[in-house]
Amino acid sequence: MHILHTVKFSKSANAMRDLPPDSGAEVAFAGRSNAGKSSALNALAAHKGLARVSKTPGRTQLINIFSLDDARRLVDLPGYGYAKVPVGVRDHWRELVDTYLKQRKALKGVVLIIDSRHPLKEFDRQMLAYAEAIDLPCHVVLTKSDKLSRSEAARTLALVRAELGADGSADARVSVQLFSATAKVGLDEARDVVMRWLGSA
Repeated sequence: MHILHTVKFSKSANAMRDLPPDSGAEVAFAGRSNAGKSSALNALAAHKGLARVSKTPGRTQLINIFSLDDARRLVDLPGYGYAKVPVGVRDHWRELVDTYLKQRKALKGVVLIIDSRHPLKEFDRQMLAYAEAIDLPCHVVLTKSDKLSRSEAARTLALVRAELGADGSADARVSVQLFSATAKVGLDEARDVVMRWLGSA
């Protein structure tokens, strides 16, 4: 069993001061609302109830911390881009996530969850540009790939890799893969990236 199965929910944070001490290593999960972020987290941890899956976009309204041990954590960021959330709440999320990405020293990389049927929307591009600007590694996980035909999935993967300049090298700052939580596609590849960032490859 992969070590990620030991991860447990630790706490939720509505402000930077609510986060655990800024030490060790963290990998953050970001993505548009309803892109499949909670399902991806649950699949990677082989734990169905780890992150709450909701049919209502924007359900993750806090930064949720999941701990492997005292030094290593997975961080579930609020889903972005959902218009029905009140403006004040949305602005708070944006400021909190912005501050977290910019200031958190323990953060080693971001897993960007993107629905493979709707790749590279404006918010995804903003997150990628932001990660590049602060020199933060970003691994793009194209979820729900089982909803595409094999040729459509391959074409989408190639297009996204080409646009992002993801050349597949081990030291690349951006990498891209296909993923399906339900069909168990791409789990090992995503786990390997996360564990490498956490220093346990």
